[in-house]
Amino acid sequence: MSSVREEGKDRIIFVTKEDHATPSSAELVEEDPDDPYEERGLILPGGEINWNCPCLGGMASGPCGTGFKDAFSCFHYSKEEVKGSECLEQFSAMQECLQRYPELYPQEDEKVKEQSSETKRTSQDSASAEPSGANSTPAAKRDSDTTQPDPEGSVHS
Repeated sequence: MSSVREEGKDRIIFVTKEDHATPSSAELVEEDPDDPYEERGLILPGGEINWNCPCLGGMASGPCGTGFKDAFSCFHYSKEEVKGSECLEQFSAMQECLQRYPELYPQEDEKVKEQSSETKRTSQDSASAEPSGANSTPAAKRDSDTTQPDPEGSVHS
């Protein structure tokens, strides 16, 4: 038999194995086809920004979410000839915030450096794994040691 306990705004329900043995009788609520935030793109039909769009990669939340929203909104609603030219202050504030949290918002050049160093380590590991001996001669040296036919018919080595 399950039991229910109220703690402030929360309702805690404890269930038993027997409760889980019977199929659920819960009815799922059908999704609202007119929900403006459901499976839409970045810009909603009315022209508003969909801050829940996965295309924003979570930038609208987190410690710099407000700064991101301010800068992005300024750019989106900009009426200037050079779109967003009046948004420099908001983008500067957002950039300063992003730099305060490098572990959450790594810079592009840092990502490239990390990938580059991982690639170097992998190729160094492969090179050190090659066996030494007769086959350890560099490919360019091996190619120059092979016999090459002369275009005039004689053979050189």
